[in-house]
Amino acid sequence: MLYAVVDIETTGGYAASHGITEIAIHIHNGQEIIESYETLINPHQHIPIYIQALTGIDDEMVASAPDFRTVAPQIYELLHDKIFVAHNVNFDYSFIRHHLEACGYTLHNKKLCTVRLSRKLFPGLTSYSLGKLCTALAVPLNNRHRAGGDASATALILSMLIQKDTDGLIEDTLKRSSKEQTLPPNLQRSEIDKLPNTPGVYYFKDEKGKVIYVGKAKQLKKRVCTHFSGHSISQQRQNFLRTIHSIDFQICGTELMAFILEAAEIKKLWPENNRAMKRFEQKYSLYHFEDQNGYIRLGIDKYRKNGTVLYSFNNLLEGHQLLRTIASEHLLCEKLCFIQTHRGACSLYVDGGCQGACIGEESAEEYNDRVAAAMKQLQDLLPSFVLIDNGRSEEEKSCVWVERGKFYGMGYISEYSDINDLETLKSAITPYPSNDYIMNLILSHSSQYPQKTIPLTIAV
Repeated sequence: MLYAVVDIETTGGYAASHGITEIAIHIHNGQEIIESYETLINPHQHIPIYIQALTGIDDEMVASAPDFRTVAPQIYELLHDKIFVAHNVNFDYSFIRHHLEACGYTLHNKKLCTVRLSRKLFPGLTSYSLGKLCTALAVPLNNRHRAGGDASATALILSMLIQKDTDGLIEDTLKRSSKEQTLPPNLQRSEIDKLPNTPGVYYFKDEKGKVIYVGKAKQLKKRVCTHFSGHSISQQRQNFLRTIHSIDFQICGTELMAFILEAAEIKKLWPENNRAMKRFEQKYSLYHFEDQNGYIRLGIDKYRKNGTVLYSFNNLLEGHQLLRTIASEHLLCEKLCFIQTHRGACSLYVDGGCQGACIGEESAEEYNDRVAAAMKQLQDLLPSFVLIDNGRSEEEKSCVWVERGKFYGMGYISEYSDINDLETLKSAITPYPSNDYIMNLILSHSSQYPQKTIPLTIAV
């Protein structure tokens, strides 16, 4: 029995959007390493600063390295008939399998995780991270956070695990298959095994790789498995289960980020089996424009994707209530705000609630000054803040950015980043579309966890 002990360095946490920057493979015969392979890889995407700091691998180092497609044949040849071994094996395996499939190679390996095996064969340790496990077992770990160094240490741990395994745990692990009958007929057990129990978003795909369902979870594996439990034999459910051939996923730092990403992905991918989220749309918004006479008009209209929105509302009544309040406070004409529609002067003109813009008695310049003040008041009502929370690992934090009442985006920063450096913080944010559903989620979370909320001062 031959083992392929693998370690990779990447540009991020999930295979669908991130690349491999370095790979090391040690072929192990159960006693010692008999063959080794190691190379840098050009991911053809920027390596984030915090990953450069962690691994020491920067864009310049990989610029002249081969891309994955060039080395894919050699990597596949080394791996395809071996037991795939890694520390936290699902991470490395999912990345390599994803990128091999993109090059036309299908990888179906039995896997061993040195984290899981160490927990069982070396119980009671305070931590099973690679660094702390090596310290506890007196395993030398050189060149930490580089593929070669980490793979060499993992290979030594594998030797110790094999020697320690007198009860056949490794053999049982390789044979183990539980509740196979509960899985969809076209879904391999390995697709479930690769899922972590962390917050994230999962994607069910059909035979051609098309996404047919997107879901979010606080614990990915646990949530995915609930789709396959139960005894419903409805045609709709059975057809759905038969079309599932593979599962992809994105790990998120928090459950809130999983909710947000799910909403964004459903709008982007429009999967045929997602129904409730598809029906959600923003309803109404407040807009402004200048009419032919030079007066700035405020009005409520249905939400337009490409319009310049001053404020958004869940329903028309809510919008008109706010618009009436703003008009009253700033002596704006209700006819020019489309609240009144009859001919002649608005009803407030007689009582002094309107200065006569509706009948031309007030100049556009004077009226527009008050409209500008009203618009500024609306802008001031819109919250701007960031939510700082857990990242996908102990070495990073998550950041959700809200600007003037709109969800701007989210991303991840190093645990050691200065969260008061807003320019650097915003550069790590990936923009996403905003809607009322997402904003309600964020505002509710911010209200529940005010200690995670940092207000922003946004220049007008």
